[in-house]
Amino acid sequence: MSVEKTTKNKIPYLYIGFVTIVLSCWTFYVTSTNSFFIFAKHWAAVATMIFGAFVAGSSPEGSAAIAYPVFTLLLKIEPAVARNFAFAIQSIGMTSASLLILGLKIKVDWNYIKYVTFGGFFGLVFGTYYIVPLISPPLAKLFFVSLWLSFGLILWYENSKSQREVFDKIQNFIRSDMVRLIFFGLIGGMISSIFGTGINIFTFCLMTIYYRINEKVAVPSSVIIMTLETLLGFFIHGAVIRDFQQEAFEIWLACIPIVAFFAPLGSFVISKLPRKAIATFLYIILIVQFIGAMWVLRPSLQHIGYSAITLVSGLAIFAYLASLKRPETKGTKIQ
Repeated sequence: MSVEKTTKNKIPYLYIGFVTIVLSCWTFYVTSTNSFFIFAKHWAAVATMIFGAFVAGSSPEGSAAIAYPVFTLLLKIEPAVARNFAFAIQSIGMTSASLLILGLKIKVDWNYIKYVTFGGFFGLVFGTYYIVPLISPPLAKLFFVSLWLSFGLILWYENSKSQREVFDKIQNFIRSDMVRLIFFGLIGGMISSIFGTGINIFTFCLMTIYYRINEKVAVPSSVIIMTLETLLGFFIHGAVIRDFQQEAFEIWLACIPIVAFFAPLGSFVISKLPRKAIATFLYIILIVQFIGAMWVLRPSLQHIGYSAITLVSGLAIFAYLASLKRPETKGTKIQ
């Protein structure tokens, strides 16, 4: 099935209103506090977020997928600062992208969004309090870039089949699908608690490989999911735990005007591209992300072996998911 063309001449009033309010408040604060020094102090972070924000709006990867490794490994920013910054900046960039998606009526799958988000909220809270203190972020990053690469390779293989059928939404949605999405959302939320992103790409794997959802639908759906997840993460660290650092605040302040435009720009551009072009863009991101992580982390032989095991295991898991024939008529259908 093909995605319906976006209705022409739609004016995204929600996005325009949001950006106007955000930039007005930002301008007032920066001017009144004379905080323009932040641009010179954090220019490398601002440059990183030009690309990171575009990727966040145009793919199932949040901007943290770009910012987190660059910040922690190249700019020597503490992992906790990079994570808190990720939640904060995505609350601007991905909210902008989501409002543009809604304003332009870009097609999404609402069952995917609501059930994954529900599970993701619980996963994020649990992960924040019980998993994050136990995890070594660089090692975890190596694991996840290896896993995402395996997904990209299987998606590429599936898309190379000339007769591959894709759908605009989950077909004949039943209760087992609801449970499956909530479970994947729960795990994805735990991943996001570590890096500030993850639920979007993790559940995107399920949607495109198992449910065979069109990438033109799955990408904007995943953007909305990460938006809701990141708002909760920002609230937890900013208002509940209150561990939002001054450095994270300064970098956030410097990057706000960048992400307010580049994240929705990514969503707009991707809505105009054909499905396979979107998939190709995703393959490139996943490959570059993997190579970049390996180059920056410079893993030991033991960690390379760990990465290889993850890659092979991921290939087996995603290939199995792709081979499954989903039952379309069993169970209780949910409207």
